[in-house]
Amino acid sequence: MMKKTLHYFDKLEDGIRARLSRMPILYTFIGGVAIVLFWRGVWITADEFPILTGPVSILISVLVLLLTGLFVSFFVGDVIILSGLKNEKKIIEKTETEVKADSITLKEIKEEIDEIKTIVKNNK
Repeated sequence: MMKKTLHYFDKLEDGIRARLSRMPILYTFIGGVAIVLFWRGVWITADEFPILTGPVSILISVLVLLLTGLFVSFFVGDVIILSGLKNEKKIIEKTETEVKADSITLKEIKEEIDEIKTIVKNNK
């Protein structure tokens, strides 16, 4: 029963997402409103607990974010960290030639992935 319910909502979500992706402005508006309402609900719920003062809320959130590995990736971002580790330039610092070379490399990687997908598909 639970598996069927999850499958139903998964298919429903796929359909809604597919439809809304054709209307990006509406999709953005709906998503933005939903996110604001979510955080409003969290905020109002937190206000119901007198122990959740500002400093306590910060401490709890930092601990949870650190334990889940989301602290750095949320506030700094994976792309920034990875580009720093690879000593890459920011895109605005790259020359046109470097940007084109990166684009060609990405295109080649995509073509290789497509070839692998075709091989795997044909071997099934």
